[in-house]
Amino acid sequence: MWLNISTAPFLLTGFPGLEAAHHWISIPFFAVYISVLLGNGTLLYLIKDDHSLHEPMYYFLAMLAGTDLMVTLTTMPTVMGVLWMNHREMSHGACFLQAYFIHSLSIVESGVLLAMAYDRFIAIRTPLRYNSILTNSRVMKVGLGVLLRGFLSLVPPIVPLYWFPYCRSHVLSHAFCLHQDVMKLACADITFNRVYPVILVALTFFLDALIILFSYILILKTVMGIASREERTKALNTCVSHISCVLVFYITVIGLTFIHRFGKHAPHVVHITMSYVYFLFPPFMNPVIYSIKTKQIQRSIIYLLSVHRRP
Repeated sequence: MWLNISTAPFLLTGFPGLEAAHHWISIPFFAVYISVLLGNGTLLYLIKDDHSLHEPMYYFLAMLAGTDLMVTLTTMPTVMGVLWMNHREMSHGACFLQAYFIHSLSIVESGVLLAMAYDRFIAIRTPLRYNSILTNSRVMKVGLGVLLRGFLSLVPPIVPLYWFPYCRSHVLSHAFCLHQDVMKLACADITFNRVYPVILVALTFFLDALIILFSYILILKTVMGIASREERTKALNTCVSHISCVLVFYITVIGLTFIHRFGKHAPHVVHITMSYVYFLFPPFMNPVIYSIKTKQIQRSIIYLLSVHRRP
């Protein structure tokens, strides 16, 4: 009996109490899903195809777009499966793997935003040395470091999930697997799995946010020292897109944290909705922000559209 319960698949959950409306709820989800794929896919294509975008700033943007694509492709197939076909069962291995990628990619995204802050810092503080400091090889090393930090740091809490016995309810609270959801179903000592993520969040999200804030204080100090008002405005405009993406990402992180910590009496649907906002809003907004705020991206999009319109 124990073995049967322990090896039973996990059950994903859509919107409890709104099962009859799942098909209607799936419409905006699918629209956002397609928008994320098109927006980030277009950014990646433009950066690859347009040689004027072969600069460190846009290489980091490509990393951000790639991370957003992977986050969406990791989460949305199971979400749409639940909403469209009520396909709720998920094997242990698939569930743990999905949780691993979801959490790893969140740390990767935070790291990419930090790398982009470093790029803006170098561009404004030492513009004459920008290309000599941020060479292609150094950009690749930074990107590799960000990836390794994200994917290696999640191995310790995810691996124990494979060995835990699961003798409680197998129903998860979302339409995708999260580490904090799965570990609560284990009939084992999960002290390490409770403590490690708290330390990890402090050393990644919190520390990244502090360094980004400090870098912008230094950037602002440098910009205020520029005599020409026009030059000050031009320098700050190069940071607007990145600042907007940072705010979108960290505000959703803070919002989700507050709901989990202090919204215990809030309806369950609010917790679920905030989780979807956290995973879908930044990947949806980032291409929009860069398309609106970055002239080089705008020019590339206009050129791409004009080429396709020609007979």
